[in-house]
Amino acid sequence: MIDLKQVASILLLLWNFFIFILYGIDKYKSKRGHWRIPEKYLLLGAFIFGGFGAWFGGLIFHHKTRKWYFKTVWILGIAATVLLMYFLFK
Repeated sequence: MIDLKQVASILLLLWNFFIFILYGIDKYKSKRGHWRIPEKYLLLGAFIFGGFGAWFGGLIFHHKTRKWYFKTVWILGIAATVLLMYFLFK
């Protein structure tokens, strides 16, 4: 039987994977001069428990790593995820 902790863990993993892919898509579009994903969506996705995916996406795709506010939001998103997991598994 699946409990709340397992569901939350799977959803967080999927969400972070989605954010990672979103950063990759935006980098791909930026190299080709296509329409871009607005920064506010990238930041919001990272802030809402997507910090790990955004951070890895930034590192792997070399995307948005020079902007201080992206790094700040990545750290806040990571902290939010760690706190959520702490309270779920406590």
